[in-house]
Parts: sequence; structure tokens; C-alpha cells
Amino acid sequence: MDPVTVDLPPTRNLSASSLAVKAHERDAVLEAELLAFGDPQEVLAYPALGTSDKRAILAGWASDACAVANLPHWRRLPGTGALVPLDNILDALQALDGDALH
Repeated sequence: MDPVTVDLPPTRNLSASSLAVKAHERDAVLEAELLAFGDPQEVLAYPALGTSDKRAILAGWASDACAVANLPHWRRLPGTGALVPLDNILDALQALDGDALH
């Protein structure tokens, strides 16, 4: 049998600085969740959050994890328990995408 060679992609070497950035991003999202936003527009307007953090919060709200039983087009927001139409969350996500294009 002939020997077989396999080209493997190089492994990622996460430096301490990239790990610190990831930790900071995670902390920002956790902090935002503790702020207990009551509306998607509040998330968009919050200046201390970056676009990716805002997107992560809104996407979490849009997920089925926040769905209201027997009301599939509504979401109950963590922290406040506020009921928000799914369309409002999706509109806020679309606004973030629009900002990213300009």
C-alpha cells in the first residue's frame, strides 16, 4: 500500500487578546440581558452595545425559546416578561442589517 498524506488546515491559535475580546463581548451581552429591555427599540437605542451584541439579544428574543404558548407571533422578553409582537423584533433586526449596509 502507498502511504496516504492528508493536508490538515492549521489549528487556530487563540491569543490571550482574542480570548479577552470574546469574553468582553459575552459580558456585554450578559449585561444587556440584565438591563431587562422591554422593547426592541430600546435595544437598538442602547449606545453601550455594538451591533453584534444587539443582534444577539434580538435573535434570542425571536427564537422559539421566548415564544408564548398558543400565541406563536408573540414573544415574552426575559427579565421583564413583557409581551412583544415577533414582527417588532424582526423589524429591529432588519434595521440593524440596514445600518450595516450603509
